[in-house]
Amino acid sequence: MAEKIVEEKKKPEGKKAADKKPEFQLYNSMSKQKEVFRPKEEGKVGMYVCGVTAYDYSHIGHARAYVAFDVLYRYLKYLGYEVVYVRNFTDVDDKIIKRANENGEDPISLSGRFCEEYLKDMDDLQCLPPTHQPRVSDHIDEIKRMISQIISNGCAYAVDGDVYFSIDKFPDYGRLSGQNLDGNRAGERVAVDSRKRNPADFALWKAAKPGEPSWDSPWGPGRPGWHIECSAMSAHYLTHTFDIHGGGMDLIFPHHENEIAQSCAACSESNVTYWLHNGFVTVDDEKMSKSLGNFFTIREVTKLYHPLALRHFLLGMHYRSPVNYSILQIEIASDAVYYIFQTLKDAEDALTEFRGKDEIDDAKASISTKAKNCIKNLHDEILTRMSDDLHTSTILSAALIEALRFINASVETLRKKPQKKKQRQQQQEQQTTVLSLIELEREVKDVLDLLGLLPRLTYSEVLSQLKEKALTRAKLTEDDILHSIEERAQARKNKDYSLSDQIRSDLAVKGIALMDLGKETVWRPCVPVQQANVVDPAQ
Repeated sequence: MAEKIVEEKKKPEGKKAADKKPEFQLYNSMSKQKEVFRPKEEGKVGMYVCGVTAYDYSHIGHARAYVAFDVLYRYLKYLGYEVVYVRNFTDVDDKIIKRANENGEDPISLSGRFCEEYLKDMDDLQCLPPTHQPRVSDHIDEIKRMISQIISNGCAYAVDGDVYFSIDKFPDYGRLSGQNLDGNRAGERVAVDSRKRNPADFALWKAAKPGEPSWDSPWGPGRPGWHIECSAMSAHYLTHTFDIHGGGMDLIFPHHENEIAQSCAACSESNVTYWLHNGFVTVDDEKMSKSLGNFFTIREVTKLYHPLALRHFLLGMHYRSPVNYSILQIEIASDAVYYIFQTLKDAEDALTEFRGKDEIDDAKASISTKAKNCIKNLHDEILTRMSDDLHTSTILSAALIEALRFINASVETLRKKPQKKKQRQQQQEQQTTVLSLIELEREVKDVLDLLGLLPRLTYSEVLSQLKEKALTRAKLTEDDILHSIEERAQARKNKDYSLSDQIRSDLAVKGIALMDLGKETVWRPCVPVQQANVVDPAQ
Protein backbone atom coordinates (compact mmCIF):
# COMPACT_ATOMS: atom_id res chain seq x y z
CA MET A 1 0.00 0.00 0.00
CA ALA A 2 3.03 2.27 0.71
CA GLU A 3 1.93 5.90 0.53
CA LYS A 4 -1.43 5.12 -1.04
CA ILE A 5 -4.25 6.23 1.20
CA VAL A 6 -7.86 6.59 0.23
CA GLU A 7 -6.88 7.90 -3.17
CA GLU A 8 -10.12 7.03 -4.97
CA LYS A 9 -12.36 8.62 -2.36
CA LYS A 10 -14.16 11.73 -3.53
CA LYS A 11 -13.43 14.25 -0.81
CA PRO A 12 -12.59 17.93 -0.61
CA GLU A 13 -9.00 18.90 0.03
CA GLY A 14 -7.15 21.47 2.06
CA LYS A 15 -9.25 24.11 3.76
CA LYS A 16 -12.59 22.63 2.70
CA ALA A 17 -11.73 19.27 4.27
CA ALA A 18 -10.41 20.85 7.43
CA ASP A 19 -13.59 22.94 7.77
CA LYS A 20 -15.92 19.94 7.50
CA LYS A 21 -18.25 19.24 10.39
CA PRO A 22 -17.89 17.77 12.90
CA GLU A 23 -14.75 19.59 13.95
CA PHE A 24 -11.69 17.48 14.59
CA GLN A 25 -10.90 17.31 18.31
CA LEU A 26 -7.84 15.90 20.05
CA TYR A 27 -7.17 15.37 23.75
CA ASN A 28 -4.32 17.65 24.75
CA SER A 29 -2.24 16.29 27.65
CA MET A 30 -1.14 19.83 28.45
CA SER A 31 -4.64 21.25 28.98
CA LYS A 32 -6.10 17.90 30.14
CA GLN A 33 -9.07 18.29 27.82
CA LYS A 34 -10.20 17.81 24.24
CA GLU A 35 -9.55 20.76 21.95
CA VAL A 36 -10.56 21.57 18.39
CA PHE A 37 -7.56 20.96 16.17
CA ARG A 38 -6.30 24.14 14.53
CA PRO A 39 -2.84 23.92 12.94
CA LYS A 40 -0.41 26.81 13.11
CA GLU A 41 -0.37 27.04 9.31
CA GLU A 42 -3.60 26.50 7.40
CA GLY A 43 -3.65 23.21 5.50
CA LYS A 44 -0.32 22.02 6.95
CA VAL A 45 0.59 19.96 10.01
CA GLY A 46 3.92 19.31 11.74
CA MET A 47 3.98 16.19 13.93
CA TYR A 48 6.81 14.69 15.98
CA VAL A 49 6.53 11.29 17.67
CA CYS A 50 9.23 9.88 19.95
CA GLY A 51 10.61 6.70 18.44
CA VAL A 52 12.28 3.58 19.81
CA THR A 53 15.58 3.12 21.58
CA ALA A 54 17.01 0.56 19.19
CA TYR A 55 18.77 -2.16 21.18
CA ASP A 56 16.32 -5.08 20.84
CA TYR A 57 13.26 -6.23 18.92
CA SER A 58 10.22 -4.00 19.38
CA HIS A 59 7.42 -5.16 21.66
CA ILE A 60 3.64 -4.86 21.52
CA GLY A 61 3.79 -1.64 23.56
CA HIS A 62 5.72 -0.11 20.66
CA ALA A 63 3.15 -1.49 18.23
CA ARG A 64 0.39 0.15 20.27
CA ALA A 65 2.05 3.58 20.10
CA TYR A 66 3.04 3.63 16.46
CA VAL A 67 -0.23 2.15 15.15
CA ALA A 68 -2.07 4.88 17.09
CA PHE A 69 0.00 7.68 15.60
CA ASP A 70 -0.14 6.07 12.16
CA VAL A 71 -3.93 6.33 12.34
CA LEU A 72 -3.61 10.01 13.29
CA TYR A 73 -1.23 10.54 10.36
CA ARG A 74 -3.67 8.83 8.01
CA TYR A 75 -6.66 10.78 9.26
CA LEU A 76 -4.88 14.12 8.93
CA LYS A 77 -4.06 13.22 5.32
CA TYR A 78 -7.66 12.06 4.82
CA LEU A 79 -8.82 15.49 5.92
CA GLY A 80 -6.62 17.03 3.26
CA TYR A 81 -3.71 18.27 5.35
CA GLU A 82 -0.14 18.28 4.11
CA VAL A 83 1.64 16.52 6.96
CA VAL A 84 5.32 16.49 7.88
CA TYR A 85 5.62 13.51 10.21
CA VAL A 86 8.91 13.02 12.09
CA ARG A 87 9.61 9.88 14.12
CA ASN A 88 13.13 9.49 15.49
CA PHE A 89 15.46 6.64 16.38
CA THR A 90 17.51 6.75 19.57
CA ASP A 91 20.71 5.02 18.48
CA VAL A 92 23.00 6.44 21.19
CA ASP A 93 21.94 5.46 24.72
CA ASP A 94 23.01 3.68 27.92
CA LYS A 95 20.91 0.59 27.11
CA ILE A 96 22.37 0.35 23.62
CA ILE A 97 25.94 0.63 24.94
CA LYS A 98 25.29 -2.01 27.63
CA ARG A 99 23.81 -4.49 25.12
CA ALA A 100 26.59 -3.84 22.60
CA ASN A 101 29.27 -4.44 25.23
CA GLU A 102 27.56 -7.69 26.23
CA ASN A 103 27.55 -8.78 22.58
CA GLY A 104 31.04 -7.51 21.83
CA GLU A 105 29.51 -5.34 19.12
CA ASP A 106 29.87 -1.70 18.07
CA PRO A 107 26.95 0.25 19.64
CA ILE A 108 26.09 2.17 16.45
CA SER A 109 26.19 -1.06 14.45
CA LEU A 110 23.90 -2.83 16.95
CA SER A 111 21.37 -0.01 17.04
CA GLY A 112 21.44 0.26 13.23
CA ARG A 113 20.56 -3.41 12.98
CA PHE A 114 17.60 -3.07 15.33
CA CYS A 115 16.45 0.09 13.56
CA GLU A 116 16.07 -2.03 10.42
CA GLU A 117 14.24 -4.76 12.33
CA TYR A 118 11.88 -2.15 13.74
CA LEU A 119 11.14 -0.87 10.22
CA LYS A 120 10.25 -4.42 9.16
CA ASP A 121 7.80 -4.66 12.07
CA MET A 122 6.22 -1.32 11.17
CA ASP A 123 5.90 -2.42 7.54
CA ASP A 124 4.21 -5.66 8.63
CA LEU A 125 1.75 -3.60 10.70
CA GLN A 126 1.16 -1.38 7.64
CA CYS A 127 2.30 1.80 9.35
CA LEU A 128 3.03 4.41 6.69
CA PRO A 129 6.65 5.61 6.59
CA PRO A 130 7.03 9.02 8.29
CA THR A 131 8.34 11.95 6.28
CA HIS A 132 11.60 11.88 8.24
CA GLN A 133 13.15 9.20 10.49
CA PRO A 134 16.25 10.88 11.97
CA ARG A 135 18.84 9.12 14.11
CA VAL A 136 20.71 10.73 16.99
CA SER A 137 24.13 9.80 15.59
CA ASP A 138 23.36 11.79 12.43
CA HIS A 139 22.36 14.96 14.34
CA ILE A 140 25.15 15.49 16.86
CA ASP A 141 25.92 18.95 15.44
CA GLU A 142 22.32 20.12 15.92
CA ILE A 143 22.35 18.75 19.46
CA LYS A 144 25.60 20.53 20.35
CA ARG A 145 24.30 23.81 18.95
CA MET A 146 21.15 23.58 21.07
CA ILE A 147 23.14 22.79 24.21
CA SER A 148 25.41 25.78 23.53
CA GLN A 149 22.35 28.00 23.20
CA ILE A 150 20.90 26.73 26.48
CA ILE A 151 24.20 27.42 28.26
CA SER A 152 24.38 30.86 26.64
CA ASN A 153 20.89 31.63 27.95
CA GLY A 154 22.01 30.76 31.48
CA CYS A 155 19.92 27.57 31.83
CA ALA A 156 22.67 24.93 31.84
CA TYR A 157 26.16 24.47 33.27
CA ALA A 158 29.19 22.30 32.50
CA VAL A 159 30.97 20.19 35.13
CA ASP A 160 33.98 17.99 34.32
CA GLY A 161 32.87 17.43 30.73
CA ASP A 162 29.19 16.86 31.61
CA VAL A 163 26.51 19.46 30.91
CA TYR A 164 23.40 19.67 33.10
CA PHE A 165 20.14 21.52 32.62
CA SER A 166 19.37 23.76 35.58
CA ILE A 167 15.81 23.04 36.68
CA ASP A 168 15.76 26.12 38.91
CA LYS A 169 16.10 28.32 35.81
CA PHE A 170 12.79 27.07 34.42
CA PRO A 171 9.92 27.99 36.79
CA ASP A 172 7.29 26.31 34.60
CA TYR A 173 8.91 22.88 34.97
CA GLY A 174 6.20 20.29 35.71
CA ARG A 175 3.29 21.95 33.90
CA LEU A 176 2.77 18.99 31.55
CA SER A 177 3.05 16.20 34.10
CA GLY A 178 1.99 18.02 37.24
CA GLN A 179 5.06 16.57 38.98
CA ASN A 180 6.13 18.27 42.19
CA LEU A 181 9.92 18.65 42.26
CA ASP A 182 9.92 18.64 46.06
CA GLY A 183 8.95 14.99 45.84
CA ASN A 184 11.48 14.15 43.16
CA ARG A 185 14.12 12.74 45.50
CA ALA A 186 17.61 12.12 44.23
CA GLY A 187 18.31 8.51 43.33
CA GLU A 188 14.72 7.77 42.29
CA ARG A 189 14.21 9.49 38.94
CA VAL A 190 17.71 10.85 38.39
CA ALA A 191 21.18 9.68 39.36
CA VAL A 192 22.71 10.93 42.60
CA ASP A 193 25.48 13.37 41.68
CA SER A 194 26.89 15.84 44.21
CA ARG A 195 28.15 18.03 41.37
CA LYS A 196 24.59 18.99 40.45
CA ARG A 197 23.19 22.29 41.69
CA ASN A 198 19.81 20.63 42.11
CA PRO A 199 19.39 16.84 42.41
CA ALA A 200 16.69 17.01 39.70
CA ASP A 201 18.99 18.61 37.11
CA PHE A 202 19.37 16.32 34.11
CA ALA A 203 22.17 15.66 31.64
CA LEU A 204 22.30 17.37 28.27
CA TRP A 205 25.79 16.04 27.50
CA LYS A 206 27.68 13.14 29.08
CA ALA A 207 31.47 13.07 29.27
CA ALA A 208 33.12 10.24 27.38
CA LYS A 209 33.80 6.95 29.17
CA PRO A 210 35.94 4.02 28.03
CA GLY A 211 34.10 1.69 25.64
CA GLU A 212 31.44 4.27 24.73
CA PRO A 213 30.92 6.14 21.45
CA SER A 214 31.84 9.81 21.73
CA TRP A 215 32.08 13.03 19.75
CA ASP A 216 34.15 16.16 20.25
CA SER A 217 32.38 19.13 21.82
CA PRO A 218 33.16 22.49 23.49
CA TRP A 219 32.87 20.67 26.86
CA GLY A 220 35.14 17.78 25.88
CA PRO A 221 34.49 14.43 24.16
CA GLY A 222 31.19 12.82 25.04
CA ARG A 223 27.69 11.98 23.85
CA PRO A 224 24.18 13.46 24.15
CA GLY A 225 21.87 12.87 27.08
CA TRP A 226 18.58 11.19 26.21
CA HIS A 227 16.17 14.13 26.34
CA ILE A 228 18.06 16.68 24.27
CA GLU A 229 17.92 14.61 21.10
CA CYS A 230 14.17 15.08 20.55
CA SER A 231 14.30 18.82 21.19
CA ALA A 232 17.12 19.23 18.70
CA MET A 233 15.67 17.00 15.98
CA SER A 234 12.11 18.33 16.24
CA ALA A 235 13.44 21.88 15.97
CA HIS A 236 15.62 20.90 13.00
CA TYR A 237 12.77 19.35 10.98
CA LEU A 238 9.74 21.28 12.24
CA THR A 239 11.21 24.52 13.70
CA HIS A 240 10.77 25.46 17.38
CA THR A 241 6.99 25.76 16.99
CA PHE A 242 4.89 22.94 15.58
CA ASP A 243 1.48 21.34 16.00
CA ILE A 244 1.65 17.84 17.52
CA HIS A 245 4.11 16.02 19.74
CA GLY A 246 3.26 12.44 20.65
CA GLY A 247 4.42 9.36 22.50
CA GLY A 248 3.44 6.87 25.17
CA MET A 249 2.11 8.01 28.55
CA ASP A 250 5.34 6.79 30.14
CA LEU A 251 7.16 9.60 28.33
CA ILE A 252 5.17 12.44 29.92
CA PHE A 253 7.64 12.49 32.81
CA PRO A 254 10.51 12.98 32.70
CA HIS A 255 11.16 12.87 28.94
CA HIS A 256 8.55 15.25 27.58
CA GLU A 257 8.72 17.48 30.64
CA ASN A 258 12.46 17.82 30.07
CA GLU A 259 11.95 18.40 26.35
CA ILE A 260 9.68 21.36 27.07
CA ALA A 261 12.18 22.86 29.52
CA GLN A 262 15.24 22.57 27.30
CA SER A 263 13.41 23.61 24.10
CA CYS A 264 12.07 26.75 25.77
CA ALA A 265 15.50 27.45 27.30
CA ALA A 266 17.07 27.27 23.84
CA CYS A 267 14.35 29.39 22.19
CA SER A 268 11.82 31.47 24.12
CA GLU A 269 9.35 31.14 21.22
CA SER A 270 9.38 27.33 21.41
CA ASN A 271 5.88 25.88 21.56
CA VAL A 272 4.00 22.67 20.78
CA THR A 273 0.25 23.18 20.48
CA TYR A 274 -0.98 19.64 21.17
CA TRP A 275 0.67 16.98 23.34
CA LEU A 276 -0.76 13.50 22.64
CA HIS A 277 -0.11 10.31 24.59
CA ASN A 278 -1.27 6.74 24.08
CA GLY A 279 -2.19 4.36 26.90
CA PHE A 280 -0.21 1.45 28.30
CA VAL A 281 -0.38 -2.23 27.33
CA THR A 282 -1.01 -4.85 30.00
CA VAL A 283 -0.96 -8.62 29.53
CA ASP A 284 -3.77 -10.54 31.20
CA ASP A 285 -4.36 -7.46 33.39
CA GLU A 286 -0.72 -7.31 34.56
CA LYS A 287 1.96 -4.83 33.54
CA MET A 288 4.06 -6.24 30.72
CA SER A 289 7.59 -7.01 31.90
CA LYS A 290 10.33 -9.53 31.22
CA SER A 291 10.56 -10.42 34.92
CA LEU A 292 6.92 -11.58 34.92
CA GLY A 293 7.44 -13.65 31.77
CA ASN A 294 4.62 -11.84 29.95
CA PHE A 295 6.78 -9.69 27.69
CA PHE A 296 5.95 -10.20 24.00
CA THR A 297 7.79 -8.78 21.03
CA ILE A 298 5.88 -7.94 17.88
CA ARG A 299 7.68 -10.84 16.17
CA GLU A 300 6.51 -13.32 18.81
CA VAL A 301 2.90 -12.30 18.25
CA THR A 302 3.03 -12.15 14.43
CA LYS A 303 4.65 -15.57 14.31
CA LEU A 304 1.28 -16.97 15.39
CA TYR A 305 -1.15 -14.23 14.35
CA HIS A 306 -1.39 -12.17 11.19
CA PRO A 307 0.01 -8.62 11.60
CA LEU A 308 -3.38 -7.23 10.53
CA ALA A 309 -4.97 -9.17 13.39
CA LEU A 310 -2.59 -7.44 15.80
CA ARG A 311 -3.36 -4.07 14.24
CA HIS A 312 -7.13 -4.76 14.45
CA PHE A 313 -6.72 -5.72 18.11
CA LEU A 314 -4.84 -2.48 18.86
CA LEU A 315 -7.50 -0.40 17.11
CA GLY A 316 -10.21 -2.12 19.13
CA MET A 317 -9.57 0.19 22.07
CA HIS A 318 -9.33 3.98 22.15
CA TYR A 319 -5.69 5.03 21.83
CA ARG A 320 -5.65 6.76 25.24
CA SER A 321 -7.16 3.78 27.07
CA PRO A 322 -5.08 0.99 28.54
CA VAL A 323 -5.01 -2.11 26.31
CA ASN A 324 -5.12 -5.54 27.91
CA TYR A 325 -3.44 -8.08 25.66
CA SER A 326 -4.77 -11.61 26.04
CA ILE A 327 -4.95 -14.70 23.86
CA LEU A 328 -8.72 -14.45 23.77
CA GLN A 329 -8.66 -10.85 22.54
CA ILE A 330 -6.11 -11.46 19.79
CA GLU A 331 -8.08 -14.56 18.72
CA ILE A 332 -11.24 -12.46 18.47
CA ALA A 333 -9.37 -9.84 16.42
CA SER A 334 -7.97 -12.53 14.12
CA ASP A 335 -11.47 -13.93 13.60
CA ALA A 336 -12.81 -10.44 12.82
CA VAL A 337 -10.08 -9.86 10.23
CA TYR A 338 -10.86 -13.21 8.58
CA TYR A 339 -14.54 -12.28 8.43
CA ILE A 340 -13.75 -8.91 6.83
CA PHE A 341 -11.62 -10.35 4.04
CA GLN A 342 -13.81 -13.40 3.44
CA THR A 343 -16.75 -11.03 2.98
CA LEU A 344 -14.82 -8.84 0.56
CA LYS A 345 -13.56 -11.87 -1.36
CA ASP A 346 -17.12 -13.20 -1.67
CA ALA A 347 -18.19 -9.80 -2.99
CA GLU A 348 -15.28 -9.72 -5.43
CA ASP A 349 -16.13 -13.20 -6.69
CA ALA A 350 -19.83 -12.38 -7.02
CA LEU A 351 -19.10 -9.20 -8.99
CA THR A 352 -16.61 -10.82 -11.39
CA GLU A 353 -19.19 -11.71 -14.05
CA PHE A 354 -20.79 -8.26 -13.89
CA ARG A 355 -17.79 -5.94 -13.96
CA GLY A 356 -17.38 -4.08 -17.26
CA LYS A 357 -20.80 -5.00 -18.62
CA ASP A 358 -22.53 -2.23 -20.56
CA GLU A 359 -25.82 -2.56 -18.76
CA ILE A 360 -24.19 -1.72 -15.45
CA ASP A 361 -23.26 1.69 -16.86
CA ASP A 362 -26.88 2.40 -17.75
CA ALA A 363 -27.66 5.99 -16.74
CA LYS A 364 -31.05 4.86 -15.42
CA ALA A 365 -29.46 2.43 -12.98
CA SER A 366 -28.89 3.46 -9.39
CA ILE A 367 -28.07 1.89 -6.06
CA SER A 368 -30.80 0.98 -3.61
CA THR A 369 -32.05 3.32 -0.91
CA LYS A 370 -30.95 0.81 1.71
CA ALA A 371 -27.44 0.78 0.25
CA LYS A 372 -27.33 4.59 0.17
CA ASN A 373 -28.29 4.69 3.83
CA CYS A 374 -25.70 2.09 4.72
CA ILE A 375 -22.96 4.03 2.89
CA LYS A 376 -24.06 7.29 4.48
CA ASN A 377 -24.07 5.72 7.95
CA LEU A 378 -20.58 4.35 7.42
CA HIS A 379 -19.25 7.66 6.07
CA ASP A 380 -20.91 9.68 8.84
CA GLU A 381 -19.63 7.25 11.48
CA ILE A 382 -16.07 7.66 10.21
CA LEU A 383 -16.21 11.46 10.39
CA THR A 384 -18.02 11.54 13.73
CA ARG A 385 -15.92 8.95 15.53
CA MET A 386 -12.54 9.81 14.07
CA SER A 387 -13.10 13.53 14.62
CA ASP A 388 -13.86 12.79 18.27
CA ASP A 389 -10.24 12.11 19.28
CA LEU A 390 -9.82 9.10 16.95
CA HIS A 391 -12.40 6.65 18.29
CA THR A 392 -11.48 3.72 16.05
CA SER A 393 -13.06 1.07 18.25
CA THR A 394 -16.66 2.08 17.57
CA ILE A 395 -16.06 2.07 13.82
CA LEU A 396 -14.84 -1.53 13.90
CA SER A 397 -17.68 -2.72 16.11
CA ALA A 398 -20.65 -0.85 14.62
CA ALA A 399 -20.95 0.80 11.20
CA LEU A 400 -18.33 -1.40 9.51
CA ILE A 401 -20.02 -4.59 10.72
CA GLU A 402 -23.35 -3.29 9.44
CA ALA A 403 -21.81 -2.63 6.02
CA LEU A 404 -20.24 -6.11 5.89
CA ARG A 405 -23.57 -7.72 6.73
CA PHE A 406 -25.20 -5.76 3.92
CA ILE A 407 -22.47 -6.96 1.53
CA ASN A 408 -23.08 -10.58 2.56
CA ALA A 409 -26.82 -10.20 2.02
CA SER A 410 -26.21 -8.66 -1.42
CA VAL A 411 -23.89 -11.49 -2.39
CA GLU A 412 -26.56 -14.03 -1.47
CA THR A 413 -29.06 -12.12 -3.60
CA LEU A 414 -26.73 -12.21 -6.61
CA ARG A 415 -26.27 -15.96 -6.26
CA LYS A 416 -29.97 -16.47 -6.93
CA LYS A 417 -30.62 -16.92 -10.66
CA PRO A 418 -33.56 -14.98 -12.20
CA GLN A 419 -36.69 -17.06 -12.87
CA LYS A 420 -37.88 -17.05 -16.47
CA LYS A 421 -41.36 -15.73 -15.65
CA LYS A 422 -39.99 -12.77 -13.72
CA GLN A 423 -36.70 -12.48 -15.51
CA ARG A 424 -36.96 -8.83 -16.59
CA GLN A 425 -37.95 -7.56 -13.15
CA GLN A 426 -35.33 -9.68 -11.44
CA GLN A 427 -32.65 -8.53 -13.85
CA GLN A 428 -33.44 -4.92 -12.94
CA GLU A 429 -33.25 -5.80 -9.26
CA GLN A 430 -30.01 -7.66 -9.92
CA GLN A 431 -28.53 -4.61 -11.59
CA THR A 432 -29.45 -2.48 -8.58
CA THR A 433 -27.85 -5.06 -6.28
CA VAL A 434 -24.66 -5.11 -8.37
CA LEU A 435 -24.34 -1.32 -8.35
CA SER A 436 -25.08 -1.19 -4.63
CA LEU A 437 -22.48 -3.85 -3.94
CA ILE A 438 -19.82 -2.07 -6.03
CA GLU A 439 -20.36 1.22 -4.21
CA LEU A 440 -20.48 -0.33 -0.76
CA GLU A 441 -17.38 -2.42 -1.41
CA ARG A 442 -15.53 0.75 -2.45
CA GLU A 443 -16.65 2.56 0.72
CA VAL A 444 -15.58 -0.33 2.95
CA LYS A 445 -12.17 -0.46 1.27
CA ASP A 446 -11.75 3.28 1.86
CA VAL A 447 -12.52 2.81 5.55
CA LEU A 448 -10.06 -0.08 5.82
CA ASP A 449 -7.44 2.00 4.04
CA LEU A 450 -7.97 4.86 6.46
CA LEU A 451 -7.50 2.48 9.40
CA GLY A 452 -4.48 0.82 7.80
CA LEU A 453 -6.31 -2.50 7.49
CA LEU A 454 -6.53 -2.71 3.70
CA PRO A 455 -4.09 -5.46 2.64
CA ARG A 456 -1.49 -5.08 -0.06
CA LEU A 457 -2.11 -8.64 -1.20
CA THR A 458 -5.26 -10.11 -2.71
CA TYR A 459 -8.03 -11.20 -0.39
CA SER A 460 -7.31 -14.83 -1.28
CA GLU A 461 -3.66 -14.42 -0.32
CA VAL A 462 -4.49 -12.80 3.02
CA LEU A 463 -7.08 -15.47 3.82
CA SER A 464 -4.48 -18.11 3.01
CA GLN A 465 -2.01 -16.42 5.37
CA LEU A 466 -4.62 -16.30 8.13
CA LYS A 467 -5.29 -20.01 7.66
CA GLU A 468 -1.58 -20.80 7.79
CA LYS A 469 -1.29 -18.93 11.09
CA ALA A 470 -4.27 -20.89 12.45
CA LEU A 471 -2.62 -24.15 11.46
CA THR A 472 0.57 -23.09 13.23
CA ARG A 473 -1.34 -22.28 16.43
CA ALA A 474 -3.21 -25.59 16.23
CA LYS A 475 0.01 -27.50 15.45
CA LEU A 476 -1.73 -29.10 12.48
CA THR A 477 -1.15 -29.32 8.74
CA GLU A 478 -3.62 -28.90 5.91
CA ASP A 479 -3.39 -32.67 5.32
CA ASP A 480 -4.30 -33.30 8.96
CA ILE A 481 -7.49 -31.32 8.56
CA LEU A 482 -8.38 -32.92 5.21
CA HIS A 483 -7.90 -36.31 6.84
CA SER A 484 -10.25 -35.27 9.68
CA ILE A 485 -12.82 -34.06 7.13
CA GLU A 486 -12.65 -37.43 5.34
CA GLU A 487 -12.90 -39.29 8.64
CA ARG A 488 -15.91 -37.22 9.64
CA ALA A 489 -17.58 -37.77 6.26
CA GLN A 490 -17.15 -41.52 6.67
CA ALA A 491 -18.56 -41.37 10.20
CA ARG A 492 -21.63 -39.53 8.92
CA LYS A 493 -22.00 -42.03 6.12
CA ASN A 494 -21.96 -44.76 8.77
CA LYS A 495 -24.46 -42.73 10.80
CA ASP A 496 -21.92 -42.51 13.62
CA TYR A 497 -22.97 -38.99 14.50
CA SER A 498 -21.27 -39.13 17.90
CA LEU A 499 -17.86 -39.58 16.22
CA SER A 500 -18.73 -36.95 13.60
CA ASP A 501 -19.54 -34.40 16.30
CA GLN A 502 -16.43 -35.32 18.28
CA ILE A 503 -14.15 -34.73 15.28
CA ARG A 504 -15.72 -31.35 14.70
CA SER A 505 -15.51 -30.42 18.40
CA ASP A 506 -11.87 -31.48 18.70
CA LEU A 507 -10.93 -29.19 15.81
CA ALA A 508 -13.02 -26.33 17.20
CA VAL A 509 -11.02 -26.52 20.45
CA LYS A 510 -7.89 -25.97 18.34
CA GLY A 511 -9.36 -22.99 16.49
CA ILE A 512 -10.47 -24.82 13.35
CA ALA A 513 -14.13 -24.64 12.28
CA LEU A 514 -15.63 -27.16 9.83
CA MET A 515 -18.45 -25.80 7.69
CA ASP A 516 -20.81 -27.92 5.59
CA LEU A 517 -21.68 -26.18 2.32
CA GLY A 518 -24.04 -28.47 0.49
CA LYS A 519 -22.17 -31.72 -0.14
CA GLU A 520 -18.80 -30.10 0.51
CA THR A 521 -17.08 -29.50 3.86
CA VAL A 522 -14.59 -26.65 4.14
CA TRP A 523 -12.62 -25.26 7.06
CA ARG A 524 -11.74 -21.82 8.36
CA PRO A 525 -10.06 -20.42 11.46
CA CYS A 526 -12.25 -19.64 14.47
CA VAL A 527 -11.90 -18.54 18.07
CA PRO A 528 -10.93 -21.71 19.97
CA VAL A 529 -13.81 -23.05 22.00
CA GLN A 530 -11.56 -23.67 25.03
CA GLN A 531 -9.02 -20.89 25.37
CA ALA A 532 -6.87 -22.94 27.75
CA ASN A 533 -5.82 -25.07 24.79
CA VAL A 534 -4.65 -22.15 22.66
CA VAL A 535 -0.91 -21.80 22.06
CA ASP A 536 0.67 -18.87 23.91
CA PRO A 537 3.11 -16.61 21.98
CA ALA A 538 5.69 -17.22 24.70
CA GLN A 539 5.79 -20.95 23.87
